[in-house]
Formats: sequence, C-alpha cells, structure tokens
Amino acid sequence: MFSHFTLGTNDGVKARPFWIAVVEALGHPVLFEHAAALANGGSDEGASGLRPQYHPNYCGSYVRDPDGNKLQAVAHASKG
Repeated sequence: MFSHFTLGTNDGVKARPFWIAVVEALGHPVLFEHAAALANGGSDEGASGLRPQYHPNYCGSYVRDPDGNKLQAVAHASKG
C-alpha cells in the first residue's frame, strides 16, 4: 500500500505518455518499477530503496517528469 505520491505538470498533453507509463508501472504487486518513467523521458532523482532517515520501514523512489516535476512514490514496508 502506498502512503502517498504527488503528480504534477506544466503541460498535460506533453507529460501524458510519461504519467500513463508511470501509473501503469506502479500497479500491484510491483510497487517500485520506475524503468517506464526513465524510458519515457523521466530522470532518476533517487533510486528505490529504504530511507531509514525517515523511519526504519520507509521505502521510496524519486523521478522527475519531462518538465522537471518530481514524482515521489512511497510505501511503508512491514517489519519482518
């Protein structure tokens, strides 16, 4: 389950293929498959992985869309 993610763009028509690919890639059970974002004009802004600086089970991924807007996908991994 995702905690949250944020979408934004300055040009919806231009960014639409990017966002469609990203949303499809975020389908369950794959939570952090961001190759689609990079293949559609996005740039890596922080590889998927645990972010213990936030809390021990915080898992996040960061990409930027073609306009430079940041997409953050976050899940709170269960212990164990």
